[in-house]
Amino acid sequence: MAIMIKRVYEQPTVQDGYRVLIDRLWPRGLSKEKAKIDEWIKDVAPSEELRKAFHLEEISWEEFEKRYLLELEKYREKLKSLLKLHHNEQITLLYSYKDTEKNNAIVLKQYMMQLEKED
Repeated sequence: MAIMIKRVYEQPTVQDGYRVLIDRLWPRGLSKEKAKIDEWIKDVAPSEELRKAFHLEEISWEEFEKRYLLELEKYREKLKSLLKLHHNEQITLLYSYKDTEKNNAIVLKQYMMQLEKED
């Protein structure tokens, strides 16, 4: 199984496999039909406090990663279940943030890949 990340505004493709939206809020200007989301897991999005601190540049990317990984521990079992349910197919984590190099999907993908190695 592979885990990909992709901006939710990009065109859905068959290669995306199981499409999971990982943002707390629905992406602006995007209809549910156009998004083609299989599952929306709001819980695994960074807390509002953490998201704001990063967006306002009150904390560094490294600090964001560290804190977000700690937050993700609360959802370890939920994410393990997702991985088990879709172990034979591609999972694509969808996010709306404009920065494609520093976003919650990158951290979540790394975390999920680590969980996958544990099993």
